[in-house]
Amino acid sequence: MIESMPGQLQPMPTDWQRALAVVAHPDDLEYGCAAAVAAWTDAGREVSYLLATRGEAGIDTIAPTECGPLREREQRASAAVVGVSAVEFLDHRDGMIEYGLPLRRDIAAAVRRHRPELVITLNHHTTWSAGAWNTPDHVAVAHAALDAAADAGNRWIFPELTEAGLQPWNGVRWVAVANSPNPTHAVRADHGLERAVLSLREHRTYLEALTAEDPESYARRFLTESTSALSPRFGGVPAVVFELFSR
Repeated sequence: MIESMPGQLQPMPTDWQRALAVVAHPDDLEYGCAAAVAAWTDAGREVSYLLATRGEAGIDTIAPTECGPLREREQRASAAVVGVSAVEFLDHRDGMIEYGLPLRRDIAAAVRRHRPELVITLNHHTTWSAGAWNTPDHVAVAHAALDAAADAGNRWIFPELTEAGLQPWNGVRWVAVANSPNPTHAVRADHGLERAVLSLREHRTYLEALTAEDPESYARRFLTESTSALSPRFGGVPAVVFELFSR
């Protein structure tokens, strides 16, 4: 749950056409901002997903070699529910992602390929709200995404990307951090909430391992509670919240 803080949340910018969402694992976006993605694709915007891992270490009872392909399939089905067809995986190791040049290079390459105006990632802070600890994978990927948004525009950083035909892209105008404990902006979630529930439900194998609750009931309860948490700061409507950085 995101900790409530004083001050009104501002609406997210709408003067963009392409976004790239960069996260560590399958289900990160479904827990974070799928309702906003549904609203954006409904409005004709293009959103692509980039995942650093296939979530292969995420289910204790399923070996990574079996779990990775299974979670990839669930992620693609989940993305399709909210209008996303471009889903890429980088094959970094789940639970062992390291912040550094290889990760920055991989994300910068994706930014050059997709040429987004908006980059979305998950919480880069070491904690969530109320002192709940974030995971190293989330922190590493989010920090690398923040850096790669700038790396992608500099031809002298990772010149091998230019040599491979990926021309610099300096068009990233914002990086939006979902589930940050310090949100500044929001997208109303009510119009996309039903599809966000169905999108999270597609991670059925993971949810069945996580909780004894029915996957759809769990998804609906979790997303209803999380999108309502800061609605008083956004006109009283359910909201997907972001910490927004301008470039």
